Amino acid sequence: MGHSETGSDTGDDGSAALLPGAVDARFTLAAERTMLAWLRTAMGFIASGVAVLHIFDPFESARVRVVIGTALVLVGAAAAVVGVVRWRRVTRALAAGEPMPGPVAIMVLVAVLVAIALGFVVWQ
Repeated sequence: MGHSETGSDTGDDGSAALLPGAVDARFTLAAERTMLAWLRTAMGFIASGVAVLHIFDPFESARVRVVIGTALVLVGAAAAVVGVVRWRRVTRALAAGEPMPGPVAIMVLVAVLVAIALGFVVWQ
């Protein structure tokens, strides 16, 4: 690491050096933006579920509408939880210099969404 004319530590590329254990703010802010995207997605699913439950006409039966609408609301809640948990795991991994979390939770969420989509197709 070199010293600038002001005496502060800088990296080889001229950027300010980070303290040990510190994370570049760009990465933490990107992780936060991703978590907020998860929350926006969650709100979309919850709103869709409420629409299915209270606005759509019954499908073949009211029970099918309740099952699909409730599933959408629950997927929305799950997306919010997954987003926050992943944000915490990413933030910790960044601070510790560890690998990023894997995609298992995302794949499960996608599988549930596909099942709900098939429910719309079969029972509409």
